Amino acid sequence: MVACVVPICCAAADREPLSIMRVSVCINSIRSMLLTMPPLIRHAYNCFTTYPATTRRHIAEQYASTRQHNGEIYMSIISNTESESVAQPTLSGLMTLILAIGAGFSVASIYYVQPILPQIGHDLQLSLDGMGLVPTLTQIGYALGILLLLPLGDRYDRRKIIAVKSAALTAMLWLCSQVTGPTALWLSSLLLGMAATLAQDIVPVAAILAPAGKQGKNVGTVMTDLLIGILLSRTVSGVVGEYIGWRAMYQLAALSIAVIGIALWRILPAFAQHSALSYPGLLRSMLQLWRSYPALRRAALAQGLLSVGFSAFWSTLAVMLEQHYQLGSAVAGTFGLAGAAGALAAPLSGSLSDRFGAAKVTQLGAALSAISFAALFLLPTLPLHGQLALIALSAVGFDLGLQSALVSHQTLVYSLNAQARGRLNALLFTGVFIGMASGSALGAKAMSIAGWPGVTLLATLASVVCLIVRLRSEKTSA
Repeated sequence: MVACVVPICCAAADREPLSIMRVSVCINSIRSMLLTMPPLIRHAYNCFTTYPATTRRHIAEQYASTRQHNGEIYMSIISNTESESVAQPTLSGLMTLILAIGAGFSVASIYYVQPILPQIGHDLQLSLDGMGLVPTLTQIGYALGILLLLPLGDRYDRRKIIAVKSAALTAMLWLCSQVTGPTALWLSSLLLGMAATLAQDIVPVAAILAPAGKQGKNVGTVMTDLLIGILLSRTVSGVVGEYIGWRAMYQLAALSIAVIGIALWRILPAFAQHSALSYPGLLRSMLQLWRSYPALRRAALAQGLLSVGFSAFWSTLAVMLEQHYQLGSAVAGTFGLAGAAGALAAPLSGSLSDRFGAAKVTQLGAALSAISFAALFLLPTLPLHGQLALIALSAVGFDLGLQSALVSHQTLVYSLNAQARGRLNALLFTGVFIGMASGSALGAKAMSIAGWPGVTLLATLASVVCLIVRLRSEKTSA
């Protein structure tokens, strides 16, 4: 019946391949031209080459940083003893599609476990608390991976990082399918969560390879598949677990990540190193970035608030459907399809961000989420079928609002410092997952105290506060 209310239509977004312009500086070429240069310029060059390699790198990075405008890097200098440019390939439609699929399947890996927990508990003889540790440790691993591993994207070649994480995620998924005891399952779930941050390494690639003015559209396409992976993973896992078994679900997931990892290795170029900081230095620099950019703090806070409502709704929906409508988890999974319909429309938000500004789209996304959640207060006034239809339509609305705001917040954050996108993304998504965890805890508490109206009130208030944050941000910027 939900499918009748919310038809889902998949359409591919236009992708116009353009290239990123870069100015190439090569010391070998300069050296060959020295004979024709005035003595003063030759003397300046000789002085520069006598500096230590670290000093030359610092000078080059300082010069490159002055050539940034609206997130576009006009110069990329990478070397220890000499400089050379790396020509980036055109971001083709096929490349964007593979990036989007990779992000979706990667993030889905941490949600497959939720509908098959009862089967795992029965097979491994786990208590209720033991079963609950599996998704908890997976989410903890994901948060740790964001904080500790994501910054490496600014220090090392992203192509190699994606390859290593793909292999690690494949191994952890396969290990989960082979465990025979709780300890091995808990440990592999923690490591699985850390490796699943592969999705967050893929998203910045779409921004890096996109031409100026098109970052929002391409990030929106990739982020749409990421959210769809979150929403549909429960439905897919429930069906596979019921008919084939929970171990088969993990094995199929491992196979999908292996195939995607190989595809990404073949199509992605090598990426320039944007920072010479050591790993501890990268972690310390994250605190400096957080202090330096008020726009980053506002984006993390606003998106975290939207995530509170999102998580509160989805973490309590199945319980509410069972208590009020005597409907099982399979029906709850179909509402995930309704949410995916909203996510499919989100690439439009990327294009709107490029045209009207990301700040405006974040306000529209927060307002749409607040209206969608508030509409659930009308449930008692409707007949049974109308109530289920309203829940589905609300899921479409707030998922579209959340996804639109997320794409726009990422566009804002990526424009702050092109050489620190990995660390900026890590800080943004730390706020997102703090909101997710808080929404699950607060949603369960609200459900136990005030029932579904309490959850609705929590989600609505969180979205309204997010809208206030974005409106105040615009006034502050002005």
